Amino acid sequence: MNTEKTSTPTDVPVVNPEAAHDAVTAVDPRLLVREQGFAGYISEFKRKLHAGDLGSIPVVIGLIVICAVFQSLNSNFLSAKNLSDISVAMVATGMMAVGIIFVLLLGEIDLSVGSVSGVSGAIVAVLSVTHGMNEWLAVIVAIASGAAIGALHGFFFARIGAPAFAVTLAGLLFWLGFMLQLLGDQGTINLDGEGVVGRLTTYYFSDVAAAYGLAAVAVAGFFLSAFVDNRRREAAGVPSRPLGDIVLRTVLLGVIAFAAAVMFNQYRGLPLALVLFLVVLVLTDFVLRRTTYGRKIFALGGSVEASRRAGINVTAVRISVFAIAGTFAAIGGLFWASKIAAANQSAGAGDLLMNVIAAAVIGGTSLFGGRGRTWNALLGVMVIVSIQYGLSLQGIATPIQYMITGGVLLATVVIDSVTRKTQKTAGRA
Repeated sequence: MNTEKTSTPTDVPVVNPEAAHDAVTAVDPRLLVREQGFAGYISEFKRKLHAGDLGSIPVVIGLIVICAVFQSLNSNFLSAKNLSDISVAMVATGMMAVGIIFVLLLGEIDLSVGSVSGVSGAIVAVLSVTHGMNEWLAVIVAIASGAAIGALHGFFFARIGAPAFAVTLAGLLFWLGFMLQLLGDQGTINLDGEGVVGRLTTYYFSDVAAAYGLAAVAVAGFFLSAFVDNRRREAAGVPSRPLGDIVLRTVLLGVIAFAAAVMFNQYRGLPLALVLFLVVLVLTDFVLRRTTYGRKIFALGGSVEASRRAGINVTAVRISVFAIAGTFAAIGGLFWASKIAAANQSAGAGDLLMNVIAAAVIGGTSLFGGRGRTWNALLGVMVIVSIQYGLSLQGIATPIQYMITGGVLLATVVIDSVTRKTQKTAGRA
């Protein structure tokens, strides 16, 4: 009988036990930062700086600089009235930028959102004013029409294979003509300022408890979300943030939230438009970061072929993303109609498309796909509208405003391109 002992993997001698131990216990430093506290964040910041990945930090710094400069030029810039007006004015563009972010995450573009927003306002005006339809029902039809238009663009792009740029450029022209046809020879249809659409940008929660209550809910929700997420990570054996870090973040958010509440209550109260925008940002952020559907979008932005091999229905996801862009374009169009209390031939024209794309890109969403959050829309549109209002306070002519905003967009795109090259050099893209 052969009594020779059979070799097993455990019988193989380890040449360098210390190296083997290190190989087993090595952990991504981007995860360890959660356990290392403030020292970990400093080292993480240095790593991101070297890799060219600073996230939203440049945008926040830029926004602070913008506010400081315009406040030094005109003391009314940071007044409660001006800040409240900015918070309402940015919602229409911000809503549309949320939809564009979904498309940009795929590495694509939608040039039709301005025209689709105009169609939305025209549909509401024609149905509710000209034909006497219930305004709520007209709003639903307008938003559904935006979703259908976006899905149609997505079909030609995802199923037929036409370039998204060409499809949505054709959509820009077609839906602009469709809007003009709907409005007819008159060209302008006035809306009821006290109606559903009219009150989107004119209604304020005048009770001081509304602003403070929203601030309290936001702070409490943030803390509970972070705390529960930490407990889940600890239970799974994954590095988590120290409690002190969560408390500090909550305190910082609380300072910002309650300072905003004080500011709003010094003027007319909490704007309904801003509340709706914040709700949209929270919900869409949850969809992108916490759902399987959101992970599929990021996967497609990273690599279409790899996503297809992983079993993702690329066509369905692409069509749905363009439908989302159309939906938010329609919602943004309702806010634009509310702002002027009318639907007219100039809706969706001018610099609207540029501002929508600029808001998403300036906020931190990459034009190359795979990187971005819907909160980028808030940061980006705050930068754009703050510049516009600041320049208006200084009496700067509109052509100069266009040039300055275009320069900011160009600088952001250059930074995005340089960042992408830096990340490739660092082996992270």
